[in-house]
Amino acid sequence: MTRKPSLTYHRILLKLSGEALAGSGGHGFDFQTITGYARAIKEVVAEGAQVGLVIGGGNIVRGSQISKLGMDRVSADYMGMLGTVINALAFQDILEREGVDTRVMTAIRMEELAEPYIRRRALRHIEKGRVVIFAAGTGNPYFSTDTAAVLRGIQMKADVIIKATSVDGVYTADPKTTPSAKRYTKISYKDVMTKELGVMDQTAITLCKENKLPLIVLDVNAPRAVLKAIRGEKVGTLVS
Repeated sequence: MTRKPSLTYHRILLKLSGEALAGSGGHGFDFQTITGYARAIKEVVAEGAQVGLVIGGGNIVRGSQISKLGMDRVSADYMGMLGTVINALAFQDILEREGVDTRVMTAIRMEELAEPYIRRRALRHIEKGRVVIFAAGTGNPYFSTDTAAVLRGIQMKADVIIKATSVDGVYTADPKTTPSAKRYTKISYKDVMTKELGVMDQTAITLCKENKLPLIVLDVNAPRAVLKAIRGEKVGTLVS
């Protein structure tokens, strides 16, 4: 794939929450919403960027929550991983309807559904311009999909991690409950950790910091937000 010199970030790892796939419903799938996200990714691919994607499973099951209800944490986390596989397959179908060549790779082997995650094979898919959806987290309990996204980003030699959320960046407090909260345009990893801003879990942020991998937090529903980010335009919050 030809790389456009106008792009600031040529290879990205996009992290999308499972809840985002549910739209306003909160659970399950809103296919109109997912189609909108797929078209946004199609635009990014058409621009010449290479894309890896990690999707959470919160619209189906969140392991950390059901473990608090008394379920064994390991079993609960594996259920959460399976939820991410369901989301990956749904997103793959819609991306391919939009004409985007896509592969799903899972950290837990299930060859009837998707390819097992093999780093060199994943790199080859990305180099060929295919969108690779990394499912089943890291394959290990106790690790979030945020951590999985950063880990895959490092392994894929991504230029940036883009976390697409329901807010337009990182704030001094939760803007949904604190209207006076101020948005950062740029912040350091150290400040994110010391101020406990909840951008990602501490493991994910530490991995970004140690590997000098920039993170952009932006509003997934803002028009062309990801496209603007890879062009280097000021959108959301840059954590570096």
